[in-house]
Amino acid sequence: MSAAGGKEQVTATAATTDQLGRDLQELLDWFQHNEKLPKDIEPLLLRRFYQCMYGDLEETRKLIEVNYALRNRHPHLFIQRDPLDEDSRRTFDYADILPLPGLTPDKCKVSLYCFRDFEASKMHHTEDTRAFFMVTDCRFVTPDDPANADVLSEGEVQIFDMKGTTMRHISRLTISTLRAYIKFLQVAFPVRLRAIHMVNCPTYLDRIVSVVKPFISDEVFKLIRFHTVSMDSLYEFVPRKMLPEEYGGGAGSLATLRAQTQKTLAEHRDYLMDPDHWVVEKTEKRNAHSWRFFK
Repeated sequence: MSAAGGKEQVTATAATTDQLGRDLQELLDWFQHNEKLPKDIEPLLLRRFYQCMYGDLEETRKLIEVNYALRNRHPHLFIQRDPLDEDSRRTFDYADILPLPGLTPDKCKVSLYCFRDFEASKMHHTEDTRAFFMVTDCRFVTPDDPANADVLSEGEVQIFDMKGTTMRHISRLTISTLRAYIKFLQVAFPVRLRAIHMVNCPTYLDRIVSVVKPFISDEVFKLIRFHTVSMDSLYEFVPRKMLPEEYGGGAGSLATLRAQTQKTLAEHRDYLMDPDHWVVEKTEKRNAHSWRFFK
């Protein structure tokens, strides 16, 4: 590259960075004065909304409002929570909800969900879904690449390990929770869902699919890939180095990843439980405290 070409690239990058800063400041000002939203938002989460909508400010505003509207419509899933309470402990004792380290070559973040205990009676769908959203909310305010905090994932890849899944598990699904979960993923997630991989699928997979498919949108269902023979087909989409040792990968053991996730949850407990970040006040209540903007 010529010296002139290099200078032009640096100038363009600086201009892009300046525009990003201006847009994020505009969004923050709008957020803090919007009565449909909570008081506070973490800067990294705000940037994820912006990136998810490809830098379109109007679309970003719409996504943010939908996100918090759904959260406040389902407070038992998104607001009334504690990562260290008994419900959370029950979920994390029998199942793993694990963001995996690193990014795929196309800059996607990967998360793994699997049972550690296959006893169906230990599944509590609503509480488990609440735990899932606590883990994702922590991840969204944590850099995707600790070595480069400015790099954000371009999308989300989810891996569901179906080992041990039976029709008894399916019978314990709560339809209202499933609908809320799917709707949030489809219209309110602050990242773009790229793929859902189902691994270790049982021979009666068709029966499971027939039960849950009516509650899954066509848009989301098209993202699902079923891996019925071996893990080898998954490696075509997710690098082995990103997967836990138990899945033939090099990202460390499930126990190590589990400990890291639990540590992150504990560190973010105050954030997850802080109403200022999640609760939308009623208009009359917010107006009664509007003096705070002028102190």
